[in-house]
Amino acid sequence: MKNAGSTGLIDRRSFLKSTGCLLLGALSPKAAMALDVSDAVFASAYRSQDGGFGIATLTEGGDVVHQYDLPGRGHDVVWSPDNNLMVVFARRPGIFGAVIRADSKSAPTVFHAPQGRHFYGHGVFSVDGRLLYATENDYEAPRGTIGIYDASAGFERIGELESHGLGPHDMNLLPDGRTLVVANGGIETHPEFFRTKLNIPTMQPNLSYIDLLTGDLRAQYRLPTELHQLSIRHLTMLDEDTVWFACQNEGDQTQLVPLVGRVSFASGAFSTVELPDSVLASLRGYVGSIAANRTNGQIAISSPRGHVAHVLDAKSGSILETRHMTDVCGVEGHGSKFCFSTGSGVVGDRTSELGWDNHLSAKFI
Repeated sequence: MKNAGSTGLIDRRSFLKSTGCLLLGALSPKAAMALDVSDAVFASAYRSQDGGFGIATLTEGGDVVHQYDLPGRGHDVVWSPDNNLMVVFARRPGIFGAVIRADSKSAPTVFHAPQGRHFYGHGVFSVDGRLLYATENDYEAPRGTIGIYDASAGFERIGELESHGLGPHDMNLLPDGRTLVVANGGIETHPEFFRTKLNIPTMQPNLSYIDLLTGDLRAQYRLPTELHQLSIRHLTMLDEDTVWFACQNEGDQTQLVPLVGRVSFASGAFSTVELPDSVLASLRGYVGSIAANRTNGQIAISSPRGHVAHVLDAKSGSILETRHMTDVCGVEGHGSKFCFSTGSGVVGDRTSELGWDNHLSAKFI
């Protein structure tokens, strides 16, 4: 969609608007030119050098398009199906969600979790974009919940579903538009103890498939008993059926345990992926993000603790690429490769003064 000559930016602007991505009206000329040669808009929460928090949109090359202040530390970003909105959730145990309009420089509109709940940093929109689902902690119960927010009515909270486990973190919506897969990390927390994990000896993580209309549990998968201290935290979908999951070891850190796995909802096949001991050792018991690239059938995993990221072939599990990057965590598939971001300011081909948070999210234009 890139045309040579002076008409390129105008054509690009028309294309972006026709697909619902209205970013160009809010950009400086320099940022607009950067977006003109990009085929994706990325977003990530960040921490600035003065200790403030925000969210930024970026080009695929790492050029900052725009920055928005946040009331606290953000975690992950979710885009609405029409690309017009992005929502960033507070990091646990934060209680805010911030809504940013892609066609505006205005400050984000902030909504909050209700009394007795806090966010876990992740969410997903319904197929039609009317509803937003968010992973939450009912910390007095304790139990995991999925808060339901009406995007057409100022993100008013209109209900909730059981997550069918403790500590729901990441989640994906299956292509049927009705089934939600939730990574219940299995960890009990309470905001009075900030981020302290209260039940490590007895934790029971699971992957739960939930019917959005009824709240019924359609399927649930658990790790073997000896791996019950592996917290299932993050998810990605390689195809219409296969969900890959990434774990964080809350048990004996001297033991090398599987940190990546996959499940097929159609067949019920559920397994961890065997990685070389050297790779597991490099991850230091912690995968911070996982992303799929459907173009080439690859999976990328990152570990800010190990300062390393690995790309593996989804079929064989073999390691195709290893990157050593200080505090690397954010990762997103793009074209035939992956884009990584770090807490030390690197994203794509650029280094900024912003410390990028755990996740990198993209909408392709």
